[in-house]
Amino acid sequence: MAKDFITGRKTTFGNKRSKALNSTRRSWKPNLQKVRILVNGKPKRVWVSAKALKSGKVTRV
Repeated sequence: MAKDFITGRKTTFGNKRSKALNSTRRSWKPNLQKVRILVNGKPKRVWVSAKALKSGKVTRV
């Protein structure tokens, strides 16, 4: 599974709970986008979360 290059966010797992408290496993996936950014002065294509893009932690090439 892909992981965010900047923040390290990846799929997390937990339980889905019904009203009767029955539990089944489910997953939460981050909104990952494949973008080109500068890494050590060179353009590189990596997975970055939309949250990191919107907050300005990374700039596209």
